[in-house]
Amino acid sequence: MKGLKWRAILIAVVLVAAVVYLLPSLNVPLPAWWHGTLPDDKIHLGLDLQGGMHLVLEVQADEAVKTTLDRLIDEVKEVLRKEKIGFRSIERNQAGHLVIQLPDGSRRDRLREVLEKEFPIVEWVEAAETSDGFRAVCRMKDKEAAHIRQLAVSQALETIRNRIDQFGVSEPDIRPQGENRILIQLPGIKDPKRALDLIGKTAILEFRLVAEGVDPHTDPAALPAGVKVYPMRRFDPSTGRTVEGKIALKDRTLLTGEYITNANVRIDSQYNTPYVALEFDPQGARIFERITGENVKKQLAIVLDGVVYSAPVIQEKISGGRASITGSFTMEEARDLAIVLRAGALPAPVVILEERTVGPSLGADSIRKGFLSMVVGSVAVVLFMILYYRFSGVIADVALILNVILIMAGLAAFQATLTLPGIAGIILTIGMAVDANVLIFERIREEMRMGKTPKAALDAGYARATLTILDANITTLIAALVMFQFGTGPVKGFAVTLSIGIIASLFTAIVVTRLIFDYLFVERRMRTLSI
Repeated sequence: MKGLKWRAILIAVVLVAAVVYLLPSLNVPLPAWWHGTLPDDKIHLGLDLQGGMHLVLEVQADEAVKTTLDRLIDEVKEVLRKEKIGFRSIERNQAGHLVIQLPDGSRRDRLREVLEKEFPIVEWVEAAETSDGFRAVCRMKDKEAAHIRQLAVSQALETIRNRIDQFGVSEPDIRPQGENRILIQLPGIKDPKRALDLIGKTAILEFRLVAEGVDPHTDPAALPAGVKVYPMRRFDPSTGRTVEGKIALKDRTLLTGEYITNANVRIDSQYNTPYVALEFDPQGARIFERITGENVKKQLAIVLDGVVYSAPVIQEKISGGRASITGSFTMEEARDLAIVLRAGALPAPVVILEERTVGPSLGADSIRKGFLSMVVGSVAVVLFMILYYRFSGVIADVALILNVILIMAGLAAFQATLTLPGIAGIILTIGMAVDANVLIFERIREEMRMGKTPKAALDAGYARATLTILDANITTLIAALVMFQFGTGPVKGFAVTLSIGIIASLFTAIVVTRLIFDYLFVERRMRTLSI
């Protein structure tokens, strides 16, 4: 009697917990005190059930290495000027090596000494006398390059996650895949194109000075040294249209978006157009104040992903660390720009390797058919158990219903995502759940044929079949865990529901049905067994 009581309490606790986790998914009205006190997460529907977007991106990690080398060039120039080592040029060649051209080889040893001391991430490759002086070639160490590539993928993953979170997509699935790929699933997305633009935008923000007196339409070969032509989008208030043009800028970047702490959309009171207001951190504010103070009456261009959006004239030194990006933005474009600037720039460009969009109507049809198949399968199993095992089959069917409840509650508790393969996993576990009872019932029949009483046959049947059931289910559980660990997408969804289903079926087949039989024989004094 004592054993029955504690088993009944255990089952009751499990069922109450299952109902608590499952209620929010049933769309029933919950009291106000429930939220914040008890679990209120619903079962998440996968991409194939509610529609949305599936993307596989490849991070161009080698571009991050090239960008690091490009930044390194400016630092090397500064150090060489400080050390009074004259140079003709410092540039990155096609092979990704740093090429330093000196007037002659007299400062060769000093150059190597400075590079090894100040720039430990590069190593000396070769040096040779040339017709116009001396040339040294350096490259980034393999270990450092590998670290930058790995960091680029990690930063890209985090940046994209921040952008999507601010975009407002519920229950996104963003994870690394392989060495340089990112898997993104956005269930329920309403505007795939906008989301794609938001995710793929590099969002490299730069502030550069306009090259005064240089015609941007000049032949590129005739441009002065250190000057480059950029495309420009300029808003014409007289016509209300965006004018496409060109502008010549100095090649040196004075400030980047890495110092931005906040970006918000505001409305220009004069033209009633949206713009993006920027705020810099203390260091960025000091740099911006120095830049504006040193270049009063000069044009400062704001460059985003290689396109100039505005080039205002600096009227006075600007303190406080605030700036703005104006242009012909729609409210939606301004909001998205603010999101990517707040989330930060991607450390390297990303390329879309795979793109799939699932419509909500297709997802609804998948839910309908999946639910129908689950109902048909369950009804067939229930009828078979009743017809073949009679009253014992009814007990097994009760356990089966509890099994489905526990599976759905488990999905909600672990915040797992229910997918179409996941529904297949539930249907499979329905069959596996009664399979355990079939083994027990057949063993009980054998014991009764040997002349044992129903109670003795029941005890022997459970005792001898339990080990076989555990062996079979644990091996299946191991396979499911391996699929979950190494699988992706649909395979992982199937593995999740299969794992939860196996654990639930073991509980219902061994614990719940045994309690019901023990209660009937001990408490209700049942003398015969319908099986």
